[in-house]
Amino acid sequence: MTARQRLHWFALHGVIRGLASFGARRGEPQGRLIADPTVRADPGGFADELRARGRLVRGRAAWLTPDHALAHQLLRSDDFAVTAIGKTLPGPLGWVEQKTMVKGRLHPLLPPSMLSVEPPEHTRYRKTVSSVFTTRAVAALRDRVQQAATTLMDDIDADGGGTVDIVERYCSQLPVTVIGDIIGVPDHDRPRILEYGELAAPSLDIGLSWEQYQRVEAGLDGFNTWLTEHIGRLRANPGDDLMSQLIDASDDGARLDDEELLATAGLVLAAGFETTVNLLGNGIRILLEHPDQLRLLLAEPDRWPMAVEEILRLESPVQLSARLAKTDTEVAGRTVKEGELVILYLAGANRDPEVFSDPHRFDITRENAGKHLSFSGGRHFCLGAALARAEGEVGLRTFFERYPEASLAGAGSRRDTRVLRGWATLPISLGQARAAVRS
Repeated sequence: MTARQRLHWFALHGVIRGLASFGARRGEPQGRLIADPTVRADPGGFADELRARGRLVRGRAAWLTPDHALAHQLLRSDDFAVTAIGKTLPGPLGWVEQKTMVKGRLHPLLPPSMLSVEPPEHTRYRKTVSSVFTTRAVAALRDRVQQAATTLMDDIDADGGGTVDIVERYCSQLPVTVIGDIIGVPDHDRPRILEYGELAAPSLDIGLSWEQYQRVEAGLDGFNTWLTEHIGRLRANPGDDLMSQLIDASDDGARLDDEELLATAGLVLAAGFETTVNLLGNGIRILLEHPDQLRLLLAEPDRWPMAVEEILRLESPVQLSARLAKTDTEVAGRTVKEGELVILYLAGANRDPEVFSDPHRFDITRENAGKHLSFSGGRHFCLGAALARAEGEVGLRTFFERYPEASLAGAGSRRDTRVLRGWATLPISLGQARAAVRS
């Protein structure tokens, strides 16, 4: 690693990591969110602690809210905007970060990523992508999800079942297969995409350790190189995949330029993979921990769509988001000044007792589970929400219908991320397999 990278890590993560660790020891909420491992272990408990301090809580460098109504409001407010990684760093640190960053590298929290831009750019990007990700196109992908899930189950059966790491063998393989079809990834390149995705997953976090930062850098570099070459191949030889259509799509004649296309393709791939692998792993784990709910689902399979909503609510794959005040704005009786950041603790909003009765209870019959904010909201509502729901419903149903006797075979390990919540490993004893119920 070079001196530039050391300086970049120090400015973007090192100082924040040190301050967060100090703040966490003193009980400061923002420091705890970044540096306290008990928060990741028990987001519901942290949400309750945060809520007891008020609807809007002042942290060292940002406001925090676990309040559903406030999060819903700010996600839609024109007085708040998304921000880019490093943008809120104070003067000297911000200057060092800008001088040492890799120019032109794809990053999910840097423009022109849709996660980091506002209208009119965001409107143009979203309109172009929406022209490809139509309701009809997503409905057609549902059949592909079922085919991929059944094939993966067949492969596990062929290997004799037994005890497997279900994240490695199934939860990661299903979304990478589906999203690989969407952007035309050849089968032989899919292991590389998995590797890059796992390395780069913490790129949404701040306060990374030096070791995490190095892994993220390697993942982003590898992904940038591969994706640039892949888009070049599709331009020369377009296929019938949605990414080839996106390359050709235009918004009133104004096509995405190469940088915009690269950022959009990268976001589609990363978001389509990272959130769904977490949804599947979280879903399998929580259903195995609640066998009464699983028995109800197996007896009444029409409940699967609502079960997925409840999993998304209680174990949101995305735990938090953030918005930057564009002007001095009153929020919950407090003044959030221009340029100040508000962290929306979605894991807390999804457990707000003002919206969800007995909010820490897992209940697949909960009628309003779909009010969760796990897909964000407003103009930045997740474009892939329908596909994620389909993958969750089909993927979980297919697994449990094939292996209704499955049980946990160990503690497993959580992913070392804070914005994203999921399992890195999850050992499962599969039990006796049943014949495929649906194809």
